[in-house]
Amino acid sequence: MTPLAAEVNENLAQISNYLIYSSMAVYMLAFFAHIAEWTFGSRSKVGRTAAALTGAKAATAAAAPAVQVRQKGALGSGETGGTAVLDKPKVVTRSAAGTRDVPDGPGAAGGTENGDLYGRIAVSLTTLAFVIEAGGVVTRAMSVQRAPWGNMYEFSVTFSTVAVGAYLALLALKKNVRWLGLILVTTVLLDLGIATTWLYTASDQLVPALHSYWLWIHVSTAIFCGAVFYIGAAGAVLYLFRDSYESHLEQGRTPGRFRSSVLERLPSAASLDKFSYRINAAVFPLWTFTIVAGAIWAGDAWGRYWGWDPKEVWSFVTWVAYACYLHARATAGWKGRKAAYLALFAFACWIWNYYGVNILLSGKHSYAGV
Repeated sequence: MTPLAAEVNENLAQISNYLIYSSMAVYMLAFFAHIAEWTFGSRSKVGRTAAALTGAKAATAAAAPAVQVRQKGALGSGETGGTAVLDKPKVVTRSAAGTRDVPDGPGAAGGTENGDLYGRIAVSLTTLAFVIEAGGVVTRAMSVQRAPWGNMYEFSVTFSTVAVGAYLALLALKKNVRWLGLILVTTVLLDLGIATTWLYTASDQLVPALHSYWLWIHVSTAIFCGAVFYIGAAGAVLYLFRDSYESHLEQGRTPGRFRSSVLERLPSAASLDKFSYRINAAVFPLWTFTIVAGAIWAGDAWGRYWGWDPKEVWSFVTWVAYACYLHARATAGWKGRKAAYLALFAFACWIWNYYGVNILLSGKHSYAGV
C-alpha cells in the first residue's frame, strides 16, 4: 500500500469514528424526545384499557362487539404524512382460547397531538441517527476495503445499525411498533457506548483465513439475525410486564399511577405475544442458514465443517433454544409466559455467544481479539 493510500484510509477511519460519535449524540436527542412522548402523552384516554379489562368477563358473556380505540393526530389509514407513526389500534386482539380479550393501548403518545408531535420528532431524530451511523459503517468498510465486521467493535456498530433499520422498516410498513422506540434507542446507546469504550479496535486487515466472500454472507446474516432476535426479545419482555398488569386489573387490584400510565399505552399482552412469536419465527430460518454457511466456510478455511469450537457449539445451542421455543409456542400449553421465558433464554444464549464466548473463551473464532 502506498503512503497516499494509507493516509486516505486513515482519514476514512477517523471520519468513521466521528460519524459514530455524532450518531450517539443524535440518538441521545431521540432518547429525550421519546421520554417527552411518554411524559406528555395523554393519561386520561388510557383508562379505556382498564375499563375493558375490568369488564372483560361481562363483555365476553354478553358477546360485546370489538372495542375500537382512536388516536388524534396520529398518522394512519386514510391520513397523509411524511413520517410513519404508530398504527391506530382498531380491534380487540384475540390470543389463545381461554385468554382475555383486551384492546391495544393508544400508544406512547397517548392519542394526543402534543404527545404525537414529540413522537414524530423522536422518530425523525432516530432516522437521522441511523443515517449517520450507517455512514460510519460504510466509511469504516472503505478504510479497510473489506466487510465492516471483522472484530467485535465493527460487529457491535453494525448490529445496532441493523436493529434501528429493522425498527424503521416496520414503522414504514405502518406496523404498531413505535412503543419500541424508547427501549431501542436506550439499548443502542448502551451498545455503542460499550463498543467505543471497551471494544474499539483500530482499522486493520484480517488474517488470511478470513479473506473470503463467506465473510460477507455468514457474518452479515449473523448480524441481521441478532438484531431481529433482539426486537423479538424486547417484545417478550414487554409482554411479561403487560400480562402481569392485565392480570392485576382482572383480579380487581389497582396498580400505581406510573405503572398504569406506561403499561396501558402498550399493545395488549396478546398482541405483544404474537409480535414476539412472529418476529422470532420469521428470522429462525435465516439463523439456520447462518450456521450452515459458517460450516461451509469452516470447511474451506480449516478443512473441516464442524470442530466443536466454542463459537460453533453456542451457535448450535442458540439454534436449539429457538427451535424449542418455536415448538413450544406452537403447543397450546406453552403459549404466553412460559414461551416468553423460553424466548428470552434463547436470546440470552445469543448474547452469551457474542460477548461471553468472544471475550472469555478461546478458539478458532478468537482470531480478531475484540
